[in-house]
This record gives sequence, structure tokens and C-alpha cells, in this order.
Amino acid sequence: MPLGNTSGNGRLDGQTRLLLLVNGLFVTATMISGTFLGIYIWKATHNFVLLGWFTLLTHVFMAITFWVGGCWAKRGRSGTCLRIGIAVSACFYGIVLLLGKGAAHYVWLLGMVQGIAVGMFWLGFNVVYFEATDARNRDKFNGLTGVTGSLVGMAAPWASGYLISHMSGERGYRIMFMVSLGVFVAGVLVSFLLHNRKMEGRYEWGLPVRIWRIPDSPWRPVIGALIAQGFRETVFGVMIGLLVYIHTGSEMKLGNYSSITQIVAFVTFYAVGRWLKPRWRRIGMLVGTVAMTLVILPFFFGVNFTTLLVFGIGTSLFIPFFTIPMTSSVFDLIGTNEQSVRQRAEYVVLRELSLNAGRIVGMTVFIVTLSISKAPMVINWMMLLIGSAPMLSWLFMRGRLAPRLKQG
Repeated sequence: MPLGNTSGNGRLDGQTRLLLLVNGLFVTATMISGTFLGIYIWKATHNFVLLGWFTLLTHVFMAITFWVGGCWAKRGRSGTCLRIGIAVSACFYGIVLLLGKGAAHYVWLLGMVQGIAVGMFWLGFNVVYFEATDARNRDKFNGLTGVTGSLVGMAAPWASGYLISHMSGERGYRIMFMVSLGVFVAGVLVSFLLHNRKMEGRYEWGLPVRIWRIPDSPWRPVIGALIAQGFRETVFGVMIGLLVYIHTGSEMKLGNYSSITQIVAFVTFYAVGRWLKPRWRRIGMLVGTVAMTLVILPFFFGVNFTTLLVFGIGTSLFIPFFTIPMTSSVFDLIGTNEQSVRQRAEYVVLRELSLNAGRIVGMTVFIVTLSISKAPMVINWMMLLIGSAPMLSWLFMRGRLAPRLKQG
């Protein structure tokens, strides 16, 4: 059964456009509240480590959900997995609304539910993404996904920050969580239009271990690259928004910060997705990784809104050079032969387990470091160490990216 866009012109068909819409709704609901969820927990406890435990639990349960849920995706229920992930995300914000100020005391419950929700969504999304795209249009699809996220990122956090800043008490937060819940429900309804596709064979539970044991497997360096990618993602996802809030004391300024950085990301994701050719992935990814590391250095001269803005704009400017080649190359590898295509569910699980292994290690480093010391210089060195991890991703992937130069 042919998968993906088979027209030969690299255009997106109806299913890929529908997948972009579902992803857009999911990202919108997440950005409306997700940008401020960490602030909500931190304001109740002023505890970095507790926020770290919430994030760590999320990634642990994401990994478990990917591995277990892969069996269901293998049975041709990838669209259903995606739908369940959106529905559980709606339940997550329902729980937050129910608990109110007490939510910070139930981070174990919130982490579990969040992990299951996000795990199910991205499992389903990535399998459908692989089925609905091919090597001709993946860079374009990934660029449009980044553009969608950037457009939402311009408006949603700013609107949420404005709402919170202009309402007393928790009213703004509660309205924000309710809006997210509603958008997730809309996402569930739209996702019914996505097609489930049957797969051949049984689910191979031990594929990640088997692949790792093959010495010359092309997946071994890719696994290392994905772990390094995840290592950076989680810590910066927690720290940057929180640092902006701590140094400004304003949800509105956090919303403004997000809008500014996402405007830059919108332009660069559009440009890179449109013009970065497969043969340029290697040099593009190298430029992205070096720049993403360099923009951390201003923190050593002081962490304030200006240096945070330099970091945010610099990261938004160069991260598409890293994420688009990385994502496209990994999914191209899944499509290299009929055997791996038949086992696409297992390989998607392998990809996500690798990313979450990196996220778990990164957040463990975060928790241990801040449990020992919260000195600014210690935090800066931790962020530089973790933030330079994409360089490892490039070193692992450069051999995989090189053949693309020859193929054009």
C-alpha cells in the first residue's frame, strides 16, 4: 500500500493539510495555557525542584505511553491514539480547574496525566505524519508545522498574559484553562476526519533493544542524536519562561516575550521549510547547532530581560536549521525499505523513547543541580552544558546527512 504523497511534486494532500489543522489546534490549546502552567505551579510553591519533578514525571509517563501505545498504533489505530491524546489533554486541564490552587500539591497526578496525554497524541501524530508524507514533502510539512506553531505562539501567550494581568486573583488563569479545554475538544472532533491505516505483522515490543544491539545499524547514531536533542529540550522548555517571569514579575511581559520570539520563528521556519534542500541539511544543521549554543553565552554577563530576549530571538532564528533536518532525516530513515515501513509504529516508538530518554536525563540533571545549588553561575554552567547538546546530535547525524548531499 503506498504511503504519503505519491504525486511526485512534493505537494501536500488533503490528509496532510488536515493533520496540520489538528496539530494547529493541539498547539493552540497547549500554548494558551502551557506557557503559564509552570508559572501557575511555581507561584504556589516557589519551588524549582517541584516543577522539575512534574516535568520528569511527564516524560517518564510519555515514554511508557509510547511503548505500550505502540501496540495499538500497530493495529491501525494511530488516528485513534491521536484522538485519545487530545481528549486526555482536555481532561488534564479539567483536573487543573478542579484542583485550583491545590494543583501544585498534586504534581504526581498532573505529571502522569500530562505524560499519557502528550504521549498518545505524538505517537498517533507521528505515525499519521509518516503515512501522509514522504521524502519529497517532509521538509515542507515540517516547515509549515513550525510556521503554524509560530503563528499561534505570537498570539496565544500574549492573549493569555493580557488576560491574567488584567484580572484579579486566579480568574484569568481559570478562564485560560477553560479555553484550552474547549480547543482540545474541537481538536478531538476534527481528528475524526483522519484516516486509520492498517499495518502488517505483530507489534515487536523489543525492537528498541534489538536495534541497539546491532553494531552496524544506521539507527545507533540516530538514537544518540535523538537523546542529545531531548536532553536540551526539556530543561530549556521549563527554564526560559520561568526566568522571564521571575526577572520581570509580569505575565504580560512573558506574553510579549513569547510573541517577539515567535515572530522571528515564523519567518525562519517558513524560509527554512521552503528553501532548505535535502543536500543542504548537513551544513544547515551545523549552523543551527553552533548558533543555538552561542546564544547562551550572554547569560554569563547577567540574566535579565535583555539577555533572555537575545537568547530567545537567537534560538528562534536558528532552531529551524536544526529541527527540520533532524526530523526529516529520521523519518526518511524509517522509509528506506519495505521492512522498516511495515514496522513504522515500532520505529516511531523508538524515536520517541530516545527523545524521552534524553529528556529524563536532562531533567534529572536539572533537579540534582538545583537541589545542590541555586547560585546563578551554577545555573548558567548547567544551561551551557545542556544547551550545547545539539552539537552531539549533529556529530551523530552528520554521517546520515551526508548521503542526502549526494542524492540531492
